[in-house]
Amino acid sequence: MRPDASPTARALLALELVQGAPGITAERIAGKLGVSERAARRYVEILREAGIPIESERGPHGGYRLGRGLRLPPLLFSGDEALGLVMAVLDGHHDAGDPTDPVGSALGKLVRALPEPVAAQAEAVRRSAAPAPDRGAARPDPQTTFALVEARAQGRRVRFGYRPEAGPERIFEVDPWAVVIRHGRWYLLCFSHTSGARRAYRMDRIGGVAVLDAAFSPPADLDPVAALEEHLSVGWEYHTEVLIDAPAESLSRWLPRVLGRLDPVDEGTCRLVGTTSNPIWYAEQLAVVPRIQRVVGGPELRSAVRALGERLLAATLAG
Repeated sequence: MRPDASPTARALLALELVQGAPGITAERIAGKLGVSERAARRYVEILREAGIPIESERGPHGGYRLGRGLRLPPLLFSGDEALGLVMAVLDGHHDAGDPTDPVGSALGKLVRALPEPVAAQAEAVRRSAAPAPDRGAARPDPQTTFALVEARAQGRRVRFGYRPEAGPERIFEVDPWAVVIRHGRWYLLCFSHTSGARRAYRMDRIGGVAVLDAAFSPPADLDPVAALEEHLSVGWEYHTEVLIDAPAESLSRWLPRVLGRLDPVDEGTCRLVGTTSNPIWYAEQLAVVPRIQRVVGGPELRSAVRALGERLLAATLAG
C-alpha cells in the first residue's frame, strides 16, 4: 500500500476486502492496509457515508459484510468481446495466466464475472494458450504510468528520477507530451527542460514522479508515434547514409522510421540518413530494402553491410 494513498483510495481497498471476505474484522482490514484499527473503522464509515450498505456484527464471529442494498452493475460482454479481450491481454502481457500476477488476477476476476457460457470460452482460451515471452518488453510500474498520464491530461509539468542503462540516476523536469507503446516498451515523449530539447524516456526506468505547478500544452500538430520513431533514429554514435533508387513517398509508408529520415534526391531517388548504435543490426534491416543504390556511410555501416553480404554469399556456396 502506498504511504501517500488518500483516505478515499484506502476506503475503496477496504470495500474490496469486505466484498472478498464477508465477516472480515477491523483488525484484519487494518493488517491488510497497513493502518491502525481506528483508521480501518474510519474507512468503513467513509463507505457508509457514500451510501454503501456495510453491516457489522459484534462478537468473536462478527465482522463487516455488505448489506442487501448494494447491487453492482453486471458486466455485459458478448462472446466475441470477451474472447477478444482475453486474447488481447495474453498477447500484450504474457504472465496473464499467473493468478499471482496483477494482470492475471484482474483477468481472473473479469472471467468470473462473465455469464457461464461466455466465461467457459474465455477460460478455455486463457488456459490453452501458451504465449512466448517477449524478452524485449519492459512494462513500467502502474502507479508511475498513471501519474504520468494524469499529468499529461492536466497539462502539468513533472519531475522524476531516471535510471539510464549505465551511470547514476538523474533528475529531470519535463512536459509530458504523450505516452507511446512500441514493441512491448513504454516511452514518455516529452520536452525536457533539464536537457532543453525533445526527449523520449523509457517509462520502466522512471521513478519518484512529482507533479509540479507549471502548466504546458503539447504541440498542436504532434504525431506521438512518428515523433518517437524519429527520435529513436538520431543521437546514436554511428552515422548512416544510404542512397535508394526509389521515391521517398513509396518507402515512407513501410520503412521503419527508426532507420532514419528519408530525403528526396530527385524524382526517382532518395537518401536515408540516420544514426545507430548497432551497425550489424542496421545492415540486417537494410537487407529488406529494395533497390539500394549505394551505402554511402559511415565506415562502420559499410563494413557491416559487406560482412553480411559475404556471409549470405558463403551460405549459398556451402555444400
